[in-house]
This record gives sequence, structure tokens and C-alpha cells, in this order.
Amino acid sequence: MAKSGTPSKVTGRGSARSVGTRRLLVDAAIETLKSEGYAGASARAIAERAGSNQGLIFYHFGSVANLLLAALDSVSADRLEQYGESVANVGTPSELVDAAADIFRKDLDAGYITVLVEMVAGASSTPGLGDEVAARIGHWKEFAQTAVEHSFGDSPLLTVLPSKDVAHAIVALYIGLEMLSHLDGDRGPALALFAHAKQLTGLFEATTGSTAMKETT
Repeated sequence: MAKSGTPSKVTGRGSARSVGTRRLLVDAAIETLKSEGYAGASARAIAERAGSNQGLIFYHFGSVANLLLAALDSVSADRLEQYGESVANVGTPSELVDAAADIFRKDLDAGYITVLVEMVAGASSTPGLGDEVAARIGHWKEFAQTAVEHSFGDSPLLTVLPSKDVAHAIVALYIGLEMLSHLDGDRGPALALFAHAKQLTGLFEATTGSTAMKETT
């Protein structure tokens, strides 16, 4: 049985009478996940960071797990909006790689992906959390798939490598690179992969013609 005040299980969403209080708690949960990880994201830790009462967490969200999911939703919505702006003018695979590398650097600096990584880590110990987190990662996959299809156009490559599978690989690689970068404190190997990807996409464009791909989008 989980101790009182710790992430226990995903339950029904609580009342939402105070938008301001909910926002304060969500922001505190985000920062707690970044600094303390899932294991340290207890009701007490989040409430102290928010300067609030622990009881308000359960009043507004029903459980700590639901609050943490709300934190993940908040981060995901913000990042997907930023990602959309970053790839809005992308027309070729190499431009997509450049945009992805820039996004990766910014996310590492701000610790945004840490929130997702910590929620993935916590899924194994919290009943029902895995399905909830997987559903949210699904939105990231959908975004990646759209970006891949837009930048590759009608390239025959996507008949060999379906865009859905490519998107799955991109999201998995992105999360894995973030985890490893934080684990050893060295982002060099991850950024080197983006550089190699840029070379490969440049070769691909030289072979197939990037202008034609832009005209198909």
C-alpha cells in the first residue's frame, strides 16, 4: 500500500473550481519532477514548492498521479506548440534535422523532456500510469509523423520506411538521447548524431533532389 502523500494510482479527475490554484500546483509539479524526479514528487514536496496546502492537490486533482499527468499535459502542449513553430517552414529532410537539433538543445537546457522521462520511469510503479503516459506520447508520435511526411513529400523512401515507423523511432531516440545526456552529463554524442543525420539527409537530397520534395509539400 502506497504511503499517504506519494504518487499511488491514477484516479478520476478532481474538481476544478480554482484555475489559479490548479495552475500553481501544475507549475510546482513540473519543477518538482525536473529537480526531484518522480520518486521525489510527493504531495508534500509539490505543495511546499507551490506554497500551498497538500489537501488542495487531492481536492483539485484527486491524486498526486493525476497532478503529475496534468503537469505532463502542460509541458506537452507547450512543447508541441513550439515544435510546430520550429518546423513550420521546413521543406526538406536536412531542414527537419536542423530544426530537431535546435529543439533538442533547447529542451535539454530547459529540462522539458525530463518531465516525460520521469513519468515514463514512474509508470512501472503506479497502477494505470503507463497507459496514460503512452497515450500522451502518442501525440508526439503523430506530430513527428506529420513532420516526416511533410519534409519527405512523396519520396519513395517512405514506401520502404513507413512514416509511422520512422516517427516511432524518432520519438524513442529523442527520449533515449535525453536520458543518456542527463545520465552522463555529456550532450556531445547526441549532438554528433544530429550532425551525422544532417550529412545523411544531405546525401539523400543530392541524390533525389530536394527542390522536387519542396514542391510536393
